[in-house]
Amino acid sequence: MNRIGRRMSAYLALSVLKATALVWLVLLGFDLISAFYNSFSDIGRNGFTLNYALLGTLFTAPRRAYELLPVVTVIGLLLGLGQLAGKSELIAMASVGVSRLQIAVGALLPALLLSCLMIIANETIGIASEKQALAYSSYKAGKFTLARYSGVWAKDGEVYFNARSGSAKVSGTESWLELADVRLYRFGADGALQSITQAKSAGNRAGHWQLRDVQRTTFKPERVLLERMGSLPWNTRITDASLEATLSNPRNLSMAELRANIEYLGRNKLDARVFSSAYWGRVFYPLKIAVLCLAVLPFAFGSLRSGGFGKSLFLGIVVGISAILLERLFVNLSDVYRFDVRIAYLLAPACVFALCWGYLAKRV
Repeated sequence: MNRIGRRMSAYLALSVLKATALVWLVLLGFDLISAFYNSFSDIGRNGFTLNYALLGTLFTAPRRAYELLPVVTVIGLLLGLGQLAGKSELIAMASVGVSRLQIAVGALLPALLLSCLMIIANETIGIASEKQALAYSSYKAGKFTLARYSGVWAKDGEVYFNARSGSAKVSGTESWLELADVRLYRFGADGALQSITQAKSAGNRAGHWQLRDVQRTTFKPERVLLERMGSLPWNTRITDASLEATLSNPRNLSMAELRANIEYLGRNKLDARVFSSAYWGRVFYPLKIAVLCLAVLPFAFGSLRSGGFGKSLFLGIVVGISAILLERLFVNLSDVYRFDVRIAYLLAPACVFALCWGYLAKRV
């Protein structure tokens, strides 16, 4: 690429980046406002206040930005190139020898850069903020909080609960949650620790929690009482559904945690497709965005000839959304027919890439 081509690519990238940032800000703002509005009906329940609703919504912003980026880059690319086309700048670039391939490279650079940055942000800020959002929003369900740092933590009244790990079990038509290495910390009204209950495992079957292999240490003013029990019922409002969502929702896990869960389930010959799908979805995230942008480039170039940018924008958005739906279709088919989810994530980009590259190669 010559000096003129490099400068033009940089200029194109900056124009597309500005348009993408504007679209991103607008769509993210609408998404957050909608989520905040939807939480109004829960205000006043179980101590759920306006501040909790606001903070719970704001903490979801990194995750929402990550999920919006594929569509945002498509619209931003079309708007950025469309603005240049409206001023005849793309025609001027073509007249000085800038090829469509060079234009495509300049237009794709912001998408690739943003996708890589969002992967890093989602693995650091996004995962942590989503856990905080879960803690704030859990007040909707009752007077206990949920967070996931090491294992899972919950609070029910004066009792703090911690479990190192957990898994969903199924037997016939019955399903339940099994937790391992469970600890219950009970505090008095004055904040003093009253007792610590340790259990090797806990299960919730038929709506009743049961602690197994229990050791309870009770702190009294004059002595410490140690009790050992084979099992002990646990009366709590914490449901297995709320704990299971925290323990196994792939959205709340980093790629390292997803990988660890996949390896653990594989060693124990358990189904890890949910975690595997989430893991490879993040791995192929930049590829998906690059292919979506490549898919709509022909519509941006089409506006040069016809000047009908509104039509090109509409068709480009339709193609971009169709590509996303195509990916979801292949992923769902992989679940049904049990083929490798990596193939599913590659099929949609491969189809779109082949069509778009064939279109562009004839005109470079």
